[in-house]
Amino acid sequence: MTVALMWEARALPGRGAELLAWARAQPLAGSPARRETLRAPQDRVLVITWWDAPYDAELPELPEPDEGLVARAVHRWRFESADGDEGRPAEGDESRSAEGDGDQSARGEADRSVE
Repeated sequence: MTVALMWEARALPGRGAELLAWARAQPLAGSPARRETLRAPQDRVLVITWWDAPYDAELPELPEPDEGLVARAVHRWRFESADGDEGRPAEGDESRSAEGDGDQSARGEADRSVE
């Protein structure tokens, strides 16, 4: 199974380049199948890592940057691949509809979000 971890932070105004450099420089304990760093308006940085692991596996994540660099706490999400699993509920969540209405397995599911 493929799991994607998403890490998103918003820098203090004018410090987006510094946050981007900080995120790129952060090592992970372990090697993801893929790692991508993206940026967006409002000095936001997004790091996505893909892992060949079960959804609930213990996976390394980027830490929180120093408070003086970010405007708010980091947001984090965990998604599992839905490719090849259309209509199948995520493991351990039989309450989801296989018909698709209300089924979040195809869209992903927020693991946690801290504001």
